[in-house]
Amino acid sequence: MYVDEVRAFALSLPAVTEDFPFDEETLALRIGGKIFALMPLEKSGKINLKCDPERAILLREEYEAIQPGYHMNKKMWNTVDFSQIPPKLTRELIEHSYTLVRDSLSRKIRTELGL
Repeated sequence: MYVDEVRAFALSLPAVTEDFPFDEETLALRIGGKIFALMPLEKSGKINLKCDPERAILLREEYEAIQPGYHMNKKMWNTVDFSQIPPKLTRELIEHSYTLVRDSLSRKIRTELGL
């Protein structure tokens, strides 16, 4: 997958917004104001995604392209080189991250977002 495909897929999920809170290069994808993905637009091929801690360990063992999250909580975040894994897995990991963050939102916020 390419950066624009990954971005378009993430933005297709319900109630997702994007911004650049850190610099002009690092795209933050959010649900309810909370980040579920960080992606440098200039260094194509990598994205930071939230992940269940047990699953994160298994993914890192199985795929060399999945490493502990760069500049993130290494227990809960992975840096995924999506240029080195199947597109289907990339989409699944984005959805997993999105779901973890969405489910952590209060019922009130989820209702306001129509979720």
